[in-house]
Amino acid sequence: MSYLINPRQQRVSPELIDKYRAIPSSTIGHFSDHGFLRGIKPVFNDIRMVGNVVTVKVFPPDGSVLREALLLSEPGDVLVIECVGDQECGCWGELRTLAGLIKGLAGVVVSGAVTDVSALRQHGLPVFCRDVSAFTTRGIGVRGEVNQPIQVGEIRVQPGDLAIGDDDGVYILDAGRTADLLPGLLAKEETDQRRRAEFLQRLATRRTQNL
Repeated sequence: MSYLINPRQQRVSPELIDKYRAIPSSTIGHFSDHGFLRGIKPVFNDIRMVGNVVTVKVFPPDGSVLREALLLSEPGDVLVIECVGDQECGCWGELRTLAGLIKGLAGVVVSGAVTDVSALRQHGLPVFCRDVSAFTTRGIGVRGEVNQPIQVGEIRVQPGDLAIGDDDGVYILDAGRTADLLPGLLAKEETDQRRRAEFLQRLATRRTQNL
């Protein structure tokens, strides 16, 4: 067994994380593409995830280290998983989803494949991935990493970063950017909400006039 495991880290305060719960990923996208996980898609619709990042590096077909990541995680955490090598070997499925729900995870992001998609939709834990596969990892117990830096596409992800995900995709923000972006994000969201209400009122008026 060759696991490399560091303690859980939290660089973004719970108070700051709470302020991001009302921020859609697309609002962040108006300011920057840095931190956007290209190619990562939600497994189902009407999905929302905000939480502290626990990083995992999996070497398929060995998926045993995910057990260690689940044990280290705390309620509200998001597992961000880099699959090294075989991108079509599903490392996350129904049983790990149930374990994640018991732990109180806020979500899971897999730079690779997941399996048991029908069950994942049923159980409702927010899961994002690159692909779906019936070929899965096994409990080999040889190699893996937890709370080490990982690479998801072009984005370097650190333990203790903030993950924000919804139907439009996933952003990863480090602690510094999380604080720096927030005032502009809140201002834009307030403006967008006001404009949305105005447009909906105009639309309702137009429909009434056309009756």
